Amino acid sequence: MATDLRLAIPVTRTALRLGDDAVAWAMVTPALVLMLTLYVYPIFQVLAISVTEPKPGLANYGELFDSGAIQRVLWTTARICIVTTAIAVLLGYVVSYVMTAGSERLQRTVLAIVVLPLWISALVRAFAWVVLLRREGIVNTALQSLGLVHAPVALVWNDVGVTIGMVHYMLPYAILPLYANMRDIDRRCITAARGLGASRLQAFRRIFLPLSLPGIVAATALVLVYSLGFFIIPAILGGGKTLMIAEYVWLQISELLNWGRGTMLAVALLATVFALLGAVTWLVGAKRLFGGGSHD
Repeated sequence: MATDLRLAIPVTRTALRLGDDAVAWAMVTPALVLMLTLYVYPIFQVLAISVTEPKPGLANYGELFDSGAIQRVLWTTARICIVTTAIAVLLGYVVSYVMTAGSERLQRTVLAIVVLPLWISALVRAFAWVVLLRREGIVNTALQSLGLVHAPVALVWNDVGVTIGMVHYMLPYAILPLYANMRDIDRRCITAARGLGASRLQAFRRIFLPLSLPGIVAATALVLVYSLGFFIIPAILGGGKTLMIAEYVWLQISELLNWGRGTMLAVALLATVFALLGAVTWLVGAKRLFGGGSHD
């Protein structure tokens, strides 16, 4: 009888595991079907159009290297996104450092201020920046009243306006991963370094900064990837003079009906995003990239 029970236990455990797997698949399958239908299938359609319109082949992708207009758009996109990422991560690092070094009340207050703009539409924020930065806007009026400039400065309908608007929009996406990383750094390491004779700057440079590198990488990747496909703010603050890739894709498909070129650029943008995420994850590691900042 005991032998029969010992033989039955593995069978029962296997049956339970199979039952758990069946329940898990039953719960996950609707989400998988929805993702395949609404996300994966349209991507394959876009990929198919990019190699079949106006004729089958890779001629559309050859324009990445042959078309001067496309290369100017790509260069503009890369330049603005890199500058936006650098400024947003730098400002985000300062804000996050102040938050983690401050009191609980300060952290809650600053975090609420950081998160609040995420509830406001990007369209509303873009038009608000137009009001602030235009030639008769508040910024130019203040600069002239203070005697810093004698004529209105061009702060909108150009790269400057697009960069200002994008930095403002991307700043929370830089602060949140940096703050999450810095909050997990063990402050006793800094205290120990100071106790061993290190100055405040040395403790920051040799202890805190290396421990915060995963947060810097995470914030940089998030802001850069999000910036590459941004549409609303560049379209409004650029005024058609600063053309980035998302607006150029819309122009090709909606206005010029050039589906081949538009879908080719969309596929190239998607491939670039996946390549950046893959490279960052491979270099840093997914657990260290999105995990805590403390080391064992």
